[in-house]
Amino acid sequence: MSTSFRLNDAFSRDEIRRFSEKSDLAGWWAVGFTWALIAGTFALMAWFPNPLTVAVGLVVLGGRQLALSVLGHEAAHYSLFKTRALNDIVGDWLCARVVWNDTKRYRRHHVQHHSHTNTELDPDLSLVKPFPTTRRSLRRKLIRDITGQTGLKRVAALVLMDIGALSYTVSGGARWIPRDGRSVLSYVRQGLLNMGPMLITNGVMLGVLIACGAGWTYLVWAGAYVTTYSVFIRIRAIAEHACTEVTDHPLRNTRTTRAGLLARLTIAPINVNYHLEHHLMPSAAWYQLPRMHKILRARQAIEEAPGYIDVLRLVTAKPA
Repeated sequence: MSTSFRLNDAFSRDEIRRFSEKSDLAGWWAVGFTWALIAGTFALMAWFPNPLTVAVGLVVLGGRQLALSVLGHEAAHYSLFKTRALNDIVGDWLCARVVWNDTKRYRRHHVQHHSHTNTELDPDLSLVKPFPTTRRSLRRKLIRDITGQTGLKRVAALVLMDIGALSYTVSGGARWIPRDGRSVLSYVRQGLLNMGPMLITNGVMLGVLIACGAGWTYLVWAGAYVTTYSVFIRIRAIAEHACTEVTDHPLRNTRTTRAGLLARLTIAPINVNYHLEHHLMPSAAWYQLPRMHKILRARQAIEEAPGYIDVLRLVTAKPA
């Protein structure tokens, strides 16, 4: 289904201009708050080392890993900071690289998602194509996530993508790249080039924790990366596009989801739950999205956003 919907069908020229504004201060605040919460979580576990604080650490750090990923996504849109260089440098080295991504490769991949949302050309289609599904099927997926099976597969795929054996993707559909006579040394060189920044940023984190006498807490960071982070990625992706219309209409092919405090701490950091507004105007910064949503609701352009539980019920409506 095709539509001739345009941005100025939803907002005035003045509103579009205001929503296009970026702020270096807001960008630094988002990055600083995320790292402050990470540091506070490490401190909590170091001061009160027990199973309860480790469990809290797994949840909070998994949520902050998603927050860093979302901040890298903002930088890929040049909307995290007003200054282009800050998006490329801070968005890369303090956000994306720490969770084993990089803004340049992600930017090239992600533009296709916005150009072909929910179509066969959408590189992220594999994240939502299985839906609707059964509750049992989703339960199996979430069990694989929380037990680390999904995370370990993701790590293996990242290694293969970084050495150039698999095509780059942040979802599914990676393809094997023909070897064409490449030497083992060339794979190693490419792997070090791509993985180097991730190893450096995580090495610095580990070094700081060791210097503070809390080196063991890095294991919780690594554990969160292969467990809770996987759960939060999946639920966030489901909420954004699963069971929405196959159309190029930006008010129908994606979804904004209502998020409370717990959701914002885990699956919906940095206003990522305002996904409809983001697709409507990808250049709008994260802090502009709630205001856009409020205007759209006031004009009755969109319905009230469902909660995450509502969405999970919707996407598991398929009979067993």
